[in-house]
Amino acid sequence: MKILLTGGAGFIGSHVADAYIRAGHRVAVLDDLSSGSRKNLNPRAKFYKGDIRNPKLLRLILKKERPEAINHHAAQVSVVRSVRDPGETMSVNVLGTVNLLSALAESGRKAKFIFASTGGAIYGSPRKLPASERTPANPLAPYGFSKLLAEKCVRFFAEQAGFPYVILRYANVFGPRQDPDGEAGVIAIFLGLMREGRRPVIFGDGTKTRDYVFVGDIARANFAALRRGGGSTMNLGTGKQISDLDVFRATAARAGFKGEPRFAPFRFGETRRISLDSRLARRILGWTPKFDLARGMREIDL
Repeated sequence: MKILLTGGAGFIGSHVADAYIRAGHRVAVLDDLSSGSRKNLNPRAKFYKGDIRNPKLLRLILKKERPEAINHHAAQVSVVRSVRDPGETMSVNVLGTVNLLSALAESGRKAKFIFASTGGAIYGSPRKLPASERTPANPLAPYGFSKLLAEKCVRFFAEQAGFPYVILRYANVFGPRQDPDGEAGVIAIFLGLMREGRRPVIFGDGTKTRDYVFVGDIARANFAALRRGGGSTMNLGTGKQISDLDVFRATAARAGFKGEPRFAPFRFGETRRISLDSRLARRILGWTPKFDLARGMREIDL
């Protein structure tokens, strides 16, 4: 199968590209390298450097590659940055997605559209956890709101143009290739600081929780979504809440760090408690996570 993968030089997208290529699929990657890296690129993938906000480029790539599936990972994924610059986040995550969907619709192709969304930021801080797909969306920051809007765009264009789609709502993804110098990915950030002997910062009192899912498990779900799940929106997580203090202890043990964390005020737009119910993905995709936090961290090179 020929697959166009946007964001394929990024943390998650590069793992998805690897999974597709290992299975014998032909992958073309589109990435502007604003947060991704050439070193993440699979050498067997065809690479286009460019921005998803360039409609002309998207039309040219679709005409040339004629993909049978499009996997859309290109995005601005930092909650903090989205609060600081909501316009840029909306431009990349909503307008960029619309451009890609529009190019697909104009091409007349019925390529399956797999969209990487967020379960960690789209539900807010619901009272009942783990959150299921029926939990009302209540994003607390522009990032989650942008992904919610983009989901609606996916469904609209798919219905109008008649192509199949799958929406995958990720919990907090961690694993190899995550940028320790970025603004997203607390595990990578903590480990990066600890390697340098520096104390990580916990925003809030340490009781804020997240659901951490390993990137290899996410890649497996994207692989399964090529053949299954048409018209579905599914959570991908472990269903377990892990606090910031627990993450600090786990990363400190992994890095051999003996210091204590620093604490700073809770940041606007961040979810206080979240975990995801992934039973729908188990039923439709046959997917369950294989890695817990401890096992996943052993896969990260120090």
